[in-house]
Amino acid sequence: MESENQTDAAEFLLLGLSEDPELQSILFELLLAMYLVTVLGNLVIILAVSSDTKLHTPMYFFLSNLSFVDICCTSTIVPKLLMNIQTGNKTTTSAGCLTQVYFFLLFVCMDNLLLTIMAYDCYVAICHPLYYTAITNPDLCVLLVLVSLFISSAGALLHTLMMLHLSFCTHLKIPHFFCELTQILKLACSDTHINNILVYLVTILLGIGRLSGISFSYTQIISSILRIPSAGGKYKAFSTCGSHLIVVSLFYGTSIWVYLSSAVTDSPRKTAVASMIYAVLTPMMNPFIYTLRNKDMKGALRKFLSRSQT
Repeated sequence: MESENQTDAAEFLLLGLSEDPELQSILFELLLAMYLVTVLGNLVIILAVSSDTKLHTPMYFFLSNLSFVDICCTSTIVPKLLMNIQTGNKTTTSAGCLTQVYFFLLFVCMDNLLLTIMAYDCYVAICHPLYYTAITNPDLCVLLVLVSLFISSAGALLHTLMMLHLSFCTHLKIPHFFCELTQILKLACSDTHINNILVYLVTILLGIGRLSGISFSYTQIISSILRIPSAGGKYKAFSTCGSHLIVVSLFYGTSIWVYLSSAVTDSPRKTAVASMIYAVLTPMMNPFIYTLRNKDMKGALRKFLSRSQT
């Protein structure tokens, strides 16, 4: 088959979630509603945290950064998908596809690292409460976010630059609703051995570090909570990090489901649906999880809404 350089003339065809014309309008309305809820919900958290001095703590600083990253991650995928559904044009240029790959990898990795940092914050708050203020000082919090941004940017840039050296065949149909890295590598006519090794290597290195950090933090947290004599003390300690534990379980549970479903099933459509839950549904659920289970956030939201109405 004839091949062409990706950066010069290649165009990719995103097959999307469904080719049924009757489902297109339903999908558009559903995705638009989910996107608006995600953006508005996370934006409200950012505004509430910034406007209430009681929430100017490390935990809510990391939460506001997580909300910002969730908005960016969803905005990398959903607007383009909505435009494709509305116009019926599912093609995307190689430059557009590479840009989407870079930013999606950047924000997903950033999401992972922020969840790990928040697990460490919970560990210090519960296991070392007397030293919490000294350990999680503002300078360290900002440094952790900047380091996470640097690691995420470096990893995403490395994958993107490696893709510039690939050539692709003329029929470039991606059985997905966005330019997903592994799906694009399957379309390459040139050797992708180094790219695949890089994907596995980065995933293993970052994955082991993140999961080890989260597992260690919550092992120590649970051990500390079990040693608290009163039931009220146990509930108060668990409520401090309960929302984060739910978000971590939802995030990693759906992401593991994506990889297992892609490995077990031969249906690209099922993998795309699993990716939709991982990349779109989880960021939409985060604001509800953090606000419904948190009295401080509820109070800050009430204050923010009352100020906006006056």
